[in-house]
Amino acid sequence: MNVLFIHQNFPGQFLHLSADLAAQKHNRVVALSTSNNPVPKGVIATRYSLLRSPAPETHPMLREEETKVLHAEACAAAALKLKREGFIPDVIVAHPGWGEALFIKDVFPNSKLIMYCEYYYAAEGQDVGFDAEDPPLTFAHRCRIRLKNTTNLLSLEIADAAISPTQWQKSTYPTWAQQKITVIHDGIDLNNLRFNPKAQITLTANVDSSAHSFRPGDEVLTYVARNLEPIRGFRIFMRSLPSILRQRPNAHIIVVGGDEISYGQPPPGGGGWKEHMLAEVGSELDLRRVHFVGKVPYSTYLQLLSVSAVHAYWTSPFVLSWSFLEAALSGVHVVASATPPILEFSADLQVETQPFFETEAFAGSIVAALQEPRRRRPAPRIKRLQLSECLKLQRKLISS
Repeated sequence: MNVLFIHQNFPGQFLHLSADLAAQKHNRVVALSTSNNPVPKGVIATRYSLLRSPAPETHPMLREEETKVLHAEACAAAALKLKREGFIPDVIVAHPGWGEALFIKDVFPNSKLIMYCEYYYAAEGQDVGFDAEDPPLTFAHRCRIRLKNTTNLLSLEIADAAISPTQWQKSTYPTWAQQKITVIHDGIDLNNLRFNPKAQITLTANVDSSAHSFRPGDEVLTYVARNLEPIRGFRIFMRSLPSILRQRPNAHIIVVGGDEISYGQPPPGGGGWKEHMLAEVGSELDLRRVHFVGKVPYSTYLQLLSVSAVHAYWTSPFVLSWSFLEAALSGVHVVASATPPILEFSADLQVETQPFFETEAFAGSIVAALQEPRRRRPAPRIKRLQLSECLKLQRKLISS
């Protein structure tokens, strides 16, 4: 079987599935992408570049759409080259987020197209408008959010089938689209999450350059996000720290995440949210015990899961992070927000939840968890998240 994966940042969510298919000798697996990321063994990666840059005179509301059309055009050109070279996919698996799949059925009309449905935007009721501290939407902003779904809608219209990783993410789509969507998670490799009793993390303090080494059993609270932003509860997290540090004088906080803007808006006055929140609560913190480590390699992150005593995770109603599931499945005590993406899994994963905006309740739960004797709890085994089960379901959908 010939399989074509399309993802701007391949492998992305297709890491495990592409590796699994490429490991089968009767399959030929090709990926179209703009990135230079390492790819699984056996996958033939084809890079493409935009044929031109977006035009500065484009209408402001259409700039994002023009960028997506440019991706679609360049991806189609690369696909036409594959076709001339004799590669005709039986199945195409694509992420629609950057527009790449818009014209792919015009290149391969007889190929079956499976769309990865990660998120459908809304101007209210989900991430946007969830936090009252966010500036109110302007009319132009609401219009841009509506236009963000253009690619989603056009891609779904040509798709033969679709996948969403969670029930909640599927529920964000229109009812007619949900009829095409099968819920199958990307899969969590539990072998990566085995507790390492010899794990060690050594950090240099942010304020006095002193070195700290942490091992399993130490009083360590962790927080992980791609970037430190309100959509992942960073404001609430920072406001909870003075109380936690005051009540737990031996606790250390390790914060993983960049200082860019992935989602939402920058803080008032610009800059990053880390400095903004340090300006608000930094004077109440012992910064010798709060360690901002930026983005870290995956191997370091896995060490951190073994060292962590308690892991804090917030999310507004938005795409669920792999880090939440991985932390819970590793056996760490997790305290998380009682928001729909979390509540889909919290009972099965034995995750403690608190209302998103209840800073003191969060601090109280974290302090209580840090007070407990630090015995590692058995990692839960949830069939619908296990990599082998997810791959089996994905293969079944592809072969159907």
